[in-house]
Amino acid sequence: MDWARRRAGSLLAVGLCFGLAWTAAVTLSMPSWFDPTEACTHKFPAAADSADVTVRTRWFPPAASCVFDGDVRQFMSPARSAVLSVTGVLILVVLLTGLVLTVRRLSGDPGPIRAAGDVNLGRRKFNQLTFGALDIAVVVAVLTFLNATAIVFGGIAGGVLFIVVTITGLSGLCVLLDQHMGPLPSTALDGRRRGTVAGVTVFGVIFAATALTGQLPFFRLWSVPLGAITYAAVAAVQWSRVPKEASPAQYSG
Repeated sequence: MDWARRRAGSLLAVGLCFGLAWTAAVTLSMPSWFDPTEACTHKFPAAADSADVTVRTRWFPPAASCVFDGDVRQFMSPARSAVLSVTGVLILVVLLTGLVLTVRRLSGDPGPIRAAGDVNLGRRKFNQLTFGALDIAVVVAVLTFLNATAIVFGGIAGGVLFIVVTITGLSGLCVLLDQHMGPLPSTALDGRRRGTVAGVTVFGVIFAATALTGQLPFFRLWSVPLGAITYAAVAAVQWSRVPKEASPAQYSG
């Protein structure tokens, strides 16, 4: 179990990658999102003579059918639907296992304390509030594009997977930034917790702001500066909450 916990991030990443591949496979197995009626008439020539062609799709278990002249034709074969359903369940198990193990890493042995030593804490804090926020802005800009792509091509499943990928990615990035620029003294566990809080907060603020402006499910370009400002604010609060490192005189009593 200790090995699994240490590899929790890798397991979660594998689950997310397979999840993206599964979403793409389901999307490609359904009628074209751009013109589903045309896809039906292309696969079933008899539908071209019908005045009314209805397309029915379902994400789980995956299914797609074309209805015309009172006749229902399966666009996706039952065999492919079964294969996608089974693989979808297996991927979900891997994804949930990785997610649970990753969350469990936020508790347990904190590890050794990394002292500030000769580190210039003022410069370290400045780097996190500026360059760290810039890194977040770049990532949020990429996510804004991927957000539209995931929802347009992946529908509901793509949107849900996008949320999981975004929260995981932002949290991972924030943990990495904390390791290199975060408050000291600190432990590895403290860094993981601060990074996770920062990543979840950045996503939560962007999501809430997008909802309040009536723009859901698509993020807007103003999410980029909003994400950077939110991260800088969270990091500043985290710096203010870190206890000062005791001096040698204090240790000697």
